[in-house]
Amino acid sequence: MNRSTITKLFNDSKIKVNGNIVKPSYKVLVGDIIEYEEYIPKPLSLEKQDVDFEIIYEDDYLIIVNKPSGLVVHPGSGNNDQTLVNGLLKHTDNLSDVNNNYRPGIVHRLDKDTSGLLIVAKDNKTHELLSQMFIKRTIKKEYIALLIGEFKPDTALIDAPIGRDEKSRKMMSVTSKNSKEALTHLSVLKRYKGYTLVKLNLETGRTHQIRVHMKYIGYPIYNDPVYTNEKSTEFGQFLHSSNLEFIHPIKKERVSFEADLPNEFKEFINTLEIL
Repeated sequence: MNRSTITKLFNDSKIKVNGNIVKPSYKVLVGDIIEYEEYIPKPLSLEKQDVDFEIIYEDDYLIIVNKPSGLVVHPGSGNNDQTLVNGLLKHTDNLSDVNNNYRPGIVHRLDKDTSGLLIVAKDNKTHELLSQMFIKRTIKKEYIALLIGEFKPDTALIDAPIGRDEKSRKMMSVTSKNSKEALTHLSVLKRYKGYTLVKLNLETGRTHQIRVHMKYIGYPIYNDPVYTNEKSTEFGQFLHSSNLEFIHPIKKERVSFEADLPNEFKEFINTLEIL
C-alpha cells in the first residue's frame, strides 16, 4: 500500500486505532490494534475522452500541445482519467508506446498546474530520438514565471543540485544528498511592486526544477501550492512553458514554437501594471 493510498484512507476516516478514528500524526504504541477498510483503487483509464487542450503543431511524427494549467499529463495515482493522454487518444490512434501502457506519446512532462508547450511522439522511433535530444540537452526550453518579490540583478544562473526532500516525499529541494545537477538561467522581463516577471531557460530537466530553484533563491513562484506558504487563486503556479526550439528528429529542420500566456496569467499581470 503506497503513501497516497494511506493518506486517502486517513482522509476518509477509514483507519482506526483501538476502535477510534485517528489523525495521520498519531504515533502508534506497542499493543495498539490498527483497523482499516479494504481499499480497492479505481483502475487507471486509457479511454478516449474529450479533454480541453490546444494543438499548436502536428505532422506525421510529433504533436506540439499547449497544455492548460490544471491538466494532468497521464493517468497515475489519484488521477485515473481525464488526463492529456486520454485526450490525445481521442485525437489520434498514432502514439508511441515506449514508456508504458499509461504514457503513450509522452516524451517529457509538465506539472499539473504548469501550463504551456509539450512535445508528444507519434511513433517509437521519433520518441527515442526526442528522448536522446533531451538527454543531450539539444532541445531549448523557455519558461515565463511570476516571482514573489523584486528580483535583482537582471540576470542570474542558479547552479544548485536537486534531490528528493528529506521531510516531504512530494517535494524536491536543493540538497547534496542523492541529488542531480540542475542549472537554470534567469532573465528579468519586468519588475512590478512586489513581483518580478522573468524568463527562464533550463539546461537540465529535474522534477520541479524551476519551482525549487526559485524558492531556493528566495523568490518563489507566485501561487505555487507546494513551494509557497499560501495559494491565492484557483489558478495554479504562475509558470508557463512558453517556447520550444529544436531540430526536428525526422525532418532535420530547425523548428520553434511559442504559446501565449494563459488568460488568468495575463489578467493578473494587468492588475500589477496599475499598482
